[in-house]
Amino acid sequence: MSGPSAIQVLRWVLTTLAVLCVSGCGPVQSTSYLIDTETMLEAARTAQADKLAPYEWTAANLYFAKSKEEVGYSDFEQAVDYGKKAVDFATRARDTALKVGRRNEPTPTEPPVVPTP
Repeated sequence: MSGPSAIQVLRWVLTTLAVLCVSGCGPVQSTSYLIDTETMLEAARTAQADKLAPYEWTAANLYFAKSKEEVGYSDFEQAVDYGKKAVDFATRARDTALKVGRRNEPTPTEPPVVPTP
């Protein structure tokens, strides 16, 4: 009898690679959500969500912190869940702040008066 055939070795290598790729999904997904959340929180901060959408702003920051904590414990499934919620609330915070900001802007009723020299 001879050793394993080339096809058996190839199957083993491909199976091992597939298992390694699948096991890496949690860390990759959680990191992706953390990056997305940071980006959306910065956009929300620019839209003054801390003042104009405080509920959504606070929820986004708390879920973001909890997601980072769960990554620290290597609980990637929970980190992904909290990351999704953080992105959702950060997006809502930005959108709400933009809507409220538009509502509070004065609407011009007459064209501005330009002084003549």
